[in-house]
Amino acid sequence: MSEASSKLNKNPVEGFSAGLIDDNDLYRWEVLIIGPPDTLYEGGVFKAHLTFPKDYPLRPPKMKFITEIWHPNVDKNGDVCISILHEPGEDKYGYEKPEERWLPIHTVETIMISVISMLADPNGDSPANVDAAKEWREDRNGEFKRKVARCVRKSQETAFE
Repeated sequence: MSEASSKLNKNPVEGFSAGLIDDNDLYRWEVLIIGPPDTLYEGGVFKAHLTFPKDYPLRPPKMKFITEIWHPNVDKNGDVCISILHEPGEDKYGYEKPEERWLPIHTVETIMISVISMLADPNGDSPANVDAAKEWREDRNGEFKRKVARCVRKSQETAFE
């Protein structure tokens, strides 16, 4: 895991930074995600935790936003729900192809690129937050936009606490 950390420092991906929460625990990382330009999340500074299982990379980490965020693919507890973080193999619901789910070749970088992409382009067909998905579909420039703007403002105020 420390190899992954030094690789990230050599080849940073725009839009996020990542590091260990505690130097003695290689399985828990904190990431800061900058809201992507030209999206409703632009200007936001969102903190999240990545928790890796002991058998990583065979199984995916879990990702949870610590900063409040209103998004169809983030449940109300902050847990991120995207294909790349789903357990490997067949989807029992038939929604995802196995190659869209977790593969051991994925890295912190590919996870973060997927999450930044998710912020820019939510998947309303597979929501973790049904209320946010409904607003995103039916009132994107009204209530949805207002709630996201409030989260962005709040994230800026609390980013470096």
